[in-house]
Amino acid sequence: MMVTNQMASSSSMSPPIAGQKRLVIVGASGMVGSYALRYALDSSAVESVTSIGRKKIGISHPKLKEVVHQNFADCSALTDVLSGQDAAVYCLGAYTGSVSDAELHAVTTDYTIEFARVLHKSSPNAAFSFLSGNGADQTGRSRIAFARYKGEAEKALIATGFPRIFLFRPAYIYPVQPRKEPNFSYRLLRAVYPVFRVLFPNQVIRADDLAWAMVNVVVGPAEKGQQYGIGSFILENRDIRALVESRAVTEGDNK
Repeated sequence: MMVTNQMASSSSMSPPIAGQKRLVIVGASGMVGSYALRYALDSSAVESVTSIGRKKIGISHPKLKEVVHQNFADCSALTDVLSGQDAAVYCLGAYTGSVSDAELHAVTTDYTIEFARVLHKSSPNAAFSFLSGNGADQTGRSRIAFARYKGEAEKALIATGFPRIFLFRPAYIYPVQPRKEPNFSYRLLRAVYPVFRVLFPNQVIRADDLAWAMVNVVVGPAEKGQQYGIGSFILENRDIRALVESRAVTEGDNK
C-alpha cells in the first residue's frame, strides 16, 4: 500500500537525499494547497518547495522558496523559477458564483494552461498533479460551466506532453478547519457532513487527505501493486479515498 511521508522536523535541515524531488505548489494559500504545502515541507521525499501564488503565505522554512506572481494569464516571467523542477501540484481555483463566468473560465482553464505551458518548457519531465473536480467533462457538453472549464483544462494538460499527469476529481471537499463558507450550499454540506460521509462515503473527501494524495503521487514511493507509469491518470473521489485508506493501512503496519 502507499508508503507514508516521514514527518521529521530535522529532515529539512539535512543534506539532500538521493531521489528527493523539487516540487512546485501553485495556490498554497488555499484550502487544499495549504495542506499540500505542509505535507511537502514535512516530507523526506521532497528536497525543495517553490510556492507560487498571488499573495504571500507568511511561512518561513529552510525548504521553501516563495514567489509572488500576480498575472497568471502570462507566466513567462516564471520560466527560470520553474527550471529544473521534478513535479508540480496545482491547486489554484475559484468557487462557482464567487466570480463572474469570464473570470471563472480564466482562473479554471486559462491560468492552468498558461502555467502548464511554461512549466513544460522549463521542466518537460515534471509530473503534474491537478486539482480538477467531480464531473469534469473533457467533451465540453456539460451544462455546468465548472465541469466544462475543468474538463477543458484537463484536456489541455494531457496534450501538453508531461510524462505523468494526475487529474484529481474530488466531490465535496470537507474543509477540516473552520472557515467562512463561500455560499449556502457549502454551509449546508458542512452542517450535514457527519451524516453525509456515512451515507455517501464516495462523495466526500477531507481537504488534508486530498492534499496528501496530490503530493504523494508525484513525489512519494510507488503504491505496492500499482506502479504509476507514463500517461495521464484520472482519480475520481473513490480513487482518492482508496489512496488515503492505503496510507492508513501502511501507517498501521508500521506501528
